[in-house]
Amino acid sequence: MPRKKPYDDGCATAHALDLFGERWALLIIRELIPGPQRFSDLKAALPGISSNILTVRLGELERSYIAVRRQLPPPAPAMVYELTEWGAELEPIIKSIGKWAAKSPTMAQGMPMSAASVMLSFRTMFDADRAAGLDLNFDLILDRRAHSVSVSNGELTIEPNQLANAKTTVAGNPDLVAGVVYGGLSLDDAQQAGLAIQGDPAMFEAFARLFPLPAKAEGSKGSNARH
Repeated sequence: MPRKKPYDDGCATAHALDLFGERWALLIIRELIPGPQRFSDLKAALPGISSNILTVRLGELERSYIAVRRQLPPPAPAMVYELTEWGAELEPIIKSIGKWAAKSPTMAQGMPMSAASVMLSFRTMFDADRAAGLDLNFDLILDRRAHSVSVSNGELTIEPNQLANAKTTVAGNPDLVAGVVYGGLSLDDAQQAGLAIQGDPAMFEAFARLFPLPAKAEGSKGSNARH
Protein backbone atom coordinates (compact mmCIF):
# COMPACT_ATOMS: atom_id res chain seq x y z
CA MET A 1 0.00 0.00 0.00
CA PRO A 2 1.45 3.42 -0.96
CA ARG A 3 2.56 5.67 1.85
CA LYS A 4 0.00 8.38 2.48
CA LYS A 5 0.96 11.88 1.40
CA PRO A 6 0.99 14.51 4.17
CA TYR A 7 -0.76 17.83 3.70
CA ASP A 8 2.48 19.80 4.17
CA ASP A 9 0.45 22.48 5.92
CA GLY A 10 1.60 24.26 9.08
CA CYS A 11 -1.90 24.32 10.60
CA ALA A 12 -2.34 21.85 13.48
CA THR A 13 -5.74 20.90 12.05
CA ALA A 14 -3.99 19.68 8.91
CA HIS A 15 -1.55 17.73 11.08
CA ALA A 16 -4.50 16.14 12.90
CA LEU A 17 -5.74 14.88 9.54
CA ASP A 18 -2.25 13.54 8.85
CA LEU A 19 -2.58 11.57 12.10
CA PHE A 20 -6.10 10.14 11.80
CA GLY A 21 -7.66 11.44 8.60
CA GLU A 22 -7.38 8.21 6.63
CA ARG A 23 -10.52 6.14 6.02
CA TRP A 24 -11.47 4.00 9.06
CA ALA A 25 -8.89 5.56 11.39
CA LEU A 26 -11.34 7.62 13.44
CA LEU A 27 -13.76 4.70 13.73
CA ILE A 28 -10.96 2.48 15.02
CA ILE A 29 -10.21 5.13 17.64
CA ARG A 30 -13.92 5.20 18.53
CA GLU A 31 -13.87 1.45 19.11
CA LEU A 32 -10.84 1.77 21.41
CA ILE A 33 -12.40 4.44 23.64
CA PRO A 34 -14.07 1.92 26.02
CA GLY A 35 -10.78 0.09 26.56
CA PRO A 36 -8.35 -2.44 25.06
CA GLN A 37 -9.59 -4.49 22.10
CA ARG A 38 -8.26 -7.51 20.27
CA PHE A 39 -7.77 -7.37 16.52
CA SER A 40 -10.73 -9.74 16.12
CA ASP A 41 -12.91 -7.47 18.29
CA LEU A 42 -12.14 -4.50 16.06
CA LYS A 43 -12.75 -6.51 12.90
CA ALA A 44 -16.14 -7.68 14.21
CA ALA A 45 -17.16 -4.15 15.22
CA LEU A 46 -16.19 -2.74 11.80
CA PRO A 47 -17.49 -5.38 9.36
CA GLY A 48 -16.79 -3.20 6.32
CA ILE A 49 -13.03 -3.06 6.88
CA SER A 50 -10.64 -5.65 5.47
CA SER A 51 -8.07 -7.33 7.69
CA ASN A 52 -5.30 -5.77 5.62
CA ILE A 53 -6.62 -2.22 5.98
CA LEU A 54 -7.22 -2.73 9.71
CA THR A 55 -3.61 -3.87 10.12
CA VAL A 56 -2.35 -0.84 8.20
CA ARG A 57 -4.48 1.64 10.14
CA LEU A 58 -3.49 0.19 13.51
CA GLY A 59 0.15 0.45 12.51
CA GLU A 60 -0.35 4.09 11.53
CA LEU A 61 -2.04 4.87 14.85
CA GLU A 62 0.84 3.22 16.70
CA ARG A 63 3.43 5.22 14.79
CA SER A 64 1.43 8.38 15.52
CA TYR A 65 1.48 7.60 19.28
CA ILE A 66 -2.32 7.49 19.34
CA ALA A 67 -2.55 3.76 20.09
CA VAL A 68 -0.28 1.05 21.45
CA ARG A 69 -0.23 -2.73 21.25
CA ARG A 70 0.41 -4.84 24.32
CA GLN A 71 -0.15 -8.34 25.63
CA LEU A 72 -2.60 -8.96 28.42
CA PRO A 73 -1.31 -10.91 31.43
CA PRO A 74 -2.44 -14.51 32.13
CA PRO A 75 -4.87 -16.17 32.30
CA ALA A 76 -5.88 -14.56 28.97
CA PRO A 77 -2.58 -13.45 27.40
CA ALA A 78 -4.16 -11.99 24.26
CA MET A 79 -2.60 -9.22 22.19
CA VAL A 80 -4.69 -6.06 22.39
CA TYR A 81 -4.68 -2.50 21.13
CA GLU A 82 -5.50 0.47 23.32
CA LEU A 83 -5.36 4.25 23.19
CA THR A 84 -2.44 6.09 24.71
CA GLU A 85 -3.20 8.76 27.29
CA TRP A 86 -2.84 11.33 24.52
CA GLY A 87 -4.99 9.27 22.16
CA ALA A 88 -7.76 9.07 24.77
CA GLU A 89 -7.97 12.87 24.66
CA LEU A 90 -9.73 12.41 21.32
CA GLU A 91 -12.94 11.24 23.05
CA PRO A 92 -14.49 14.71 23.56
CA ILE A 93 -13.44 15.65 20.03
CA ILE A 94 -15.17 12.60 18.57
CA LYS A 95 -18.25 13.33 20.69
CA SER A 96 -18.35 16.89 19.37
CA ILE A 97 -18.02 15.66 15.79
CA GLY A 98 -20.84 13.18 16.36
CA LYS A 99 -23.15 15.79 17.88
CA TRP A 100 -22.43 18.14 14.99
CA ALA A 101 -22.98 15.41 12.37
CA ALA A 102 -26.30 14.39 13.96
CA LYS A 103 -27.69 17.67 12.58
CA SER A 104 -26.88 16.66 9.01
CA PRO A 105 -29.96 16.61 6.75
CA THR A 106 -28.34 13.84 4.71
CA MET A 107 -27.48 11.45 7.54
CA ALA A 108 -29.09 8.07 6.88
CA GLN A 109 -31.22 6.65 9.67
CA GLY A 110 -31.21 3.06 10.86
CA MET A 111 -27.66 2.23 9.81
CA PRO A 112 -25.78 -0.44 11.82
CA MET A 113 -24.01 0.65 15.00
CA SER A 114 -21.40 -1.13 17.10
CA ALA A 115 -21.66 -1.52 20.86
CA ALA A 116 -18.95 1.11 21.33
CA SER A 117 -20.66 3.60 19.04
CA VAL A 118 -24.01 3.20 20.82
CA MET A 119 -22.45 3.73 24.24
CA LEU A 120 -20.46 6.72 23.00
CA SER A 121 -23.65 8.18 21.54
CA PHE A 122 -25.28 7.95 24.97
CA ARG A 123 -22.49 9.97 26.52
CA THR A 124 -22.76 12.44 23.64
CA MET A 125 -26.52 13.00 23.45
CA PHE A 126 -27.44 12.72 27.15
CA ASP A 127 -29.77 15.53 28.27
CA ALA A 128 -29.18 16.37 31.93
CA ASP A 129 -32.36 18.47 32.14
CA ARG A 130 -34.50 15.52 31.10
CA ALA A 131 -32.73 13.37 33.68
CA ALA A 132 -33.49 15.71 36.59
CA GLY A 133 -35.05 13.77 39.46
CA LEU A 134 -34.49 10.35 37.90
CA ASP A 135 -32.63 7.55 39.62
CA LEU A 136 -31.95 4.70 37.20
CA ASN A 137 -29.61 1.75 37.51
CA PHE A 138 -29.39 -1.24 35.18
CA ASP A 139 -26.95 -3.56 33.44
CA LEU A 140 -26.73 -3.33 29.66
CA ILE A 141 -25.23 -6.13 27.57
CA LEU A 142 -24.61 -5.36 23.90
CA ASP A 143 -23.10 -8.09 21.72
CA ARG A 144 -21.85 -9.80 24.90
CA ARG A 145 -20.16 -6.59 26.08
CA ALA A 146 -21.20 -5.68 29.61
CA HIS A 147 -21.89 -2.16 30.86
CA SER A 148 -23.12 -0.89 34.20
CA VAL A 149 -25.39 2.12 33.54
CA SER A 150 -26.74 4.59 36.08
CA VAL A 151 -28.44 7.98 36.04
CA SER A 152 -28.48 10.01 39.24
CA ASN A 153 -28.51 13.72 40.09
CA GLY A 154 -28.75 14.57 36.41
CA GLU A 155 -25.55 12.68 35.56
CA LEU A 156 -25.00 9.63 33.37
CA THR A 157 -22.40 7.07 34.43
CA ILE A 158 -21.37 4.17 32.20
CA GLU A 159 -18.86 1.64 33.47
CA PRO A 160 -17.69 -0.59 30.60
CA ASN A 161 -16.67 -4.22 30.98
CA GLN A 162 -18.47 -4.76 34.25
CA LEU A 163 -21.88 -5.52 35.70
CA ALA A 164 -23.39 -4.07 38.86
CA ASN A 165 -25.76 -7.01 39.40
CA ALA A 166 -28.62 -4.54 39.08
CA LYS A 167 -32.23 -5.64 39.42
CA THR A 168 -32.82 -4.83 35.75
CA THR A 169 -30.76 -6.17 32.85
CA VAL A 170 -31.16 -5.26 29.19
CA ALA A 171 -29.45 -7.48 26.60
CA GLY A 172 -29.48 -7.47 22.82
CA ASN A 173 -27.74 -6.24 19.72
CA PRO A 174 -26.76 -2.56 19.48
CA ASP A 175 -29.14 -1.84 16.59
CA LEU A 176 -32.20 -2.78 18.64
CA VAL A 177 -31.13 -0.59 21.55
CA ALA A 178 -30.35 2.30 19.20
CA GLY A 179 -33.70 1.78 17.51
CA VAL A 180 -35.56 2.23 20.80
CA VAL A 181 -33.51 5.25 21.87
CA TYR A 182 -33.18 7.08 18.54
CA GLY A 183 -35.33 5.42 15.91
CA GLY A 184 -38.82 5.37 17.39
CA LEU A 185 -38.86 1.59 17.79
CA SER A 186 -41.32 0.59 20.50
CA LEU A 187 -40.06 -1.49 23.38
CA ASP A 188 -42.62 -4.19 22.58
CA ASP A 189 -41.41 -4.43 18.98
CA ALA A 190 -37.78 -4.47 20.13
CA GLN A 191 -38.50 -7.32 22.53
CA GLN A 192 -40.25 -9.28 19.80
CA ALA A 193 -37.14 -8.75 17.66
CA GLY A 194 -34.87 -10.18 20.34
CA LEU A 195 -34.20 -7.49 22.96
CA ALA A 196 -34.27 -9.22 26.36
CA ILE A 197 -35.23 -7.37 29.54
CA GLN A 198 -35.09 -8.95 32.97
CA GLY A 199 -36.57 -6.79 35.70
CA ASP A 200 -38.36 -3.49 35.14
CA PRO A 201 -38.90 -2.53 31.46
CA ALA A 202 -40.10 0.92 32.56
CA MET A 203 -36.58 1.73 33.75
CA PHE A 204 -35.17 1.27 30.26
CA GLU A 205 -38.09 3.18 28.75
CA ALA A 206 -37.30 6.12 31.03
CA PHE A 207 -33.64 5.88 30.08
CA ALA A 208 -34.45 5.88 26.36
CA ARG A 209 -36.15 9.29 26.66
CA LEU A 210 -32.95 11.03 27.82
CA PHE A 211 -31.25 11.32 24.43
CA PRO A 212 -33.05 13.78 22.14
CA LEU A 213 -31.61 14.27 18.69
CA PRO A 214 -30.86 17.84 17.57
CA ALA A 215 -32.87 19.59 14.88
CA LYS A 216 -31.52 19.17 11.37
CA ALA A 217 -29.38 21.97 9.97
CA GLU A 218 -30.74 24.33 7.34
CA GLY A 219 -27.67 25.70 5.59
CA SER A 220 -29.48 28.27 3.49
CA LYS A 221 -30.74 30.01 6.62
CA GLY A 222 -27.52 29.93 8.61
CA SER A 223 -25.85 33.17 9.66
CA ASN A 224 -22.69 32.12 7.80
CA ALA A 225 -24.42 31.08 4.59
CA ARG A 226 -23.06 32.62 1.41
CA HIS A 227 -25.49 34.06 -1.13
